[in-house]
Amino acid sequence: MDTVTLTLLNELFEEIQKKHDWKAGMDTIFLSMRGSFVFDNVAIYLIDPRTKGLEVAYARAMGRGKNAEAEAAWGESLANEVITTGKKVIKEPVLGSEDPDRLALAHLIGFPLFVGGKLNGALVVIRFGGPAYSMQHIQMASLQAFWAATLIERRDLQEARAELDSVQRQMRLQDDFVSTISHELRTPLGFIKGYSTSLLRQDTTWDLETQREFLNIIDEEADRLTRLIEDMLESARLQSKTIQFKFAPIRLDALLRDVATRIKTHRPELKITFNFESLTPIQGDAMRLSQVFNNLFSNAIKYAPGAEILISMAIAGDYLRVTFADNGEGIPEDYLPFLFERFYRVPGERTVTGTGLGLYICKQIVMAHHGNIWVESELGQGTTFIMELPIDRPQI
Repeated sequence: MDTVTLTLLNELFEEIQKKHDWKAGMDTIFLSMRGSFVFDNVAIYLIDPRTKGLEVAYARAMGRGKNAEAEAAWGESLANEVITTGKKVIKEPVLGSEDPDRLALAHLIGFPLFVGGKLNGALVVIRFGGPAYSMQHIQMASLQAFWAATLIERRDLQEARAELDSVQRQMRLQDDFVSTISHELRTPLGFIKGYSTSLLRQDTTWDLETQREFLNIIDEEADRLTRLIEDMLESARLQSKTIQFKFAPIRLDALLRDVATRIKTHRPELKITFNFESLTPIQGDAMRLSQVFNNLFSNAIKYAPGAEILISMAIAGDYLRVTFADNGEGIPEDYLPFLFERFYRVPGERTVTGTGLGLYICKQIVMAHHGNIWVESELGQGTTFIMELPIDRPQI
């Protein structure tokens, strides 16, 4: 092999290595080598691990079959033969007339693709109208098959690594959840046990004001414990999709004001500003959407204490868009994609109580309404949760 060819192959290999997307790498392989090895169509067939049949993973028309892709040959039968034999297969056309249709004269060559040491598919290269493949063309096609198998193996490794990272992250989240929920359950139980034991002591007499204070603490901690248990049960039901939603026409603006009024009853110092007028009713489950609003208020109160909450509502195409904005510290960008995952809590916020279930519950409820919810945030500027619900959705 001469120096020029080696240089070209080295440049090609370096270019392929830079591609993050495996299909972009395939394009580089076949387009770059077509100058010295002319072919019209190329297809990669992979064995489906479930059905054991062949599936087209990559196909591209480059030459004389480009304007007639539906009629052009793609070598599926040849791919089956390659898979059956595990060897290279070459098929030349049989001339049947003096002036035949070029698309009917397909020169095919197929190579087995070994991924991870196992036969996983076939590469088929098609040339219409000749000439027949030379030994150099066959060698170049074999090199393409090797690189194609390498790219597919790299894709499989990337997908496996991503899946493993996801599983490990979920395991870490669940471990953190067990630790967090143990603390969250013990705290109210400790208060309830401590103050009830104090009230039951026979060697001490408590005045009425102190008794009422103790009983109020017991009542508040019992409510806190109830909310924790309800969140855990609710998230489990939402994950298993066993919750029945009751859809009916609701005024979302009125529902949101009602929730805000109840929140203000317990937190009169909370600053809430509304920026919307009366809007048309939508189909929704009032109880579940109230739960979403409660969780968003709770989230703002915990993570942006003292900040004003600005709530806007407006029509956005076919959706009613609701935004909850605060001017708190904001959330680092790296954490935003995970906020709606089950059990997820922003690292470094261990002083804030919570189970990492609230936003997960919000997202599941909004998705059940055929809507969407996401978050935007900038450090030092605040955080905005945006929710969109369809305006015209038939009752389910």
